[in-house]
Amino acid sequence: MTRVRRCRPGAVPLPLGTWGAVLLAVALGCRSATPSPYAPLSEATRSTAKAEALNREAADLMKEDAAKAELLLREALTADLFHGPAHNNLGVLFLEQGKLYEAAGEFEWAKKLMPGHPDPRVNLALTLERAGRIDEALAGYESALEVWPDYLPAIQGLASLTVRTGKQDARLARWLDAIAMRAESSAWREWARARRLGFDQ
Repeated sequence: MTRVRRCRPGAVPLPLGTWGAVLLAVALGCRSATPSPYAPLSEATRSTAKAEALNREAADLMKEDAAKAELLLREALTADLFHGPAHNNLGVLFLEQGKLYEAAGEFEWAKKLMPGHPDPRVNLALTLERAGRIDEALAGYESALEVWPDYLPAIQGLASLTVRTGKQDARLARWLDAIAMRAESSAWREWARARRLGFDQ
């Protein structure tokens, strides 16, 4: 039920990232069928402004033309490998295509490049959830709340996964109240109210 979160332009200043995801893939001997845009860039050859413009253009196209959006995001990462929103949005495209491994890698990059932003963490949790890694998914939603307390998409992910797996959590009633009061969609509000009734009986 939780939606994958695209990064919109103009969020947070981006620190330099880490090569962890790439090194892990190399260590495991993993190769992607599509060429990687990742190549070391010196500070002088990075073009953050170009990457931001390409990411903005791709974000507007993601629903209508995923192939074109992917090309733009790869071009953005060629311009600036350390552009977190482009990593996040490329991960969103991969997740929507069912490419869980690739999506997780991009969300890991985005999470490291945007440490104070909850969306890559929620997206990584969604990916882990789809891969059946429930405990890691729950931890991912929790980590989003650590950087952004009361972030509703993370609360929705936690509540939904807790209910579906039958896990016990003393915070569930509070999460359901938050969803019932703050969710943008009526479907989420009704879902939360219906489950909240069980606590009152």
